[in-house]
Amino acid sequence: MRTRKPLSTPPPWLRRGHMIKPLSLLNQRINSNVMVELKGGRGYRGILEGFDPHMNLVLRSAEETQDNQSQRKMDLAIVRGDNVIYISP
Repeated sequence: MRTRKPLSTPPPWLRRGHMIKPLSLLNQRINSNVMVELKGGRGYRGILEGFDPHMNLVLRSAEETQDNQSQRKMDLAIVRGDNVIYISP
């Protein structure tokens, strides 16, 4: 019987016994640009200033979007974690 080799080595966070927690990933993105997609087609782009365990976010130099169209720019935005669908670097 022939054993199949994996096509490639999985990234470290997918390897057995090793998982990176979401808040750890967010912590690595502090002071970096992020894109946040919210329920209802709304979103924000800005610099991640901070967050809490509920994934409430504070964004600096933020731009609010609706259906990927820019709506307005603001110095500071606080996003409620319950509305977040995803956060992308």
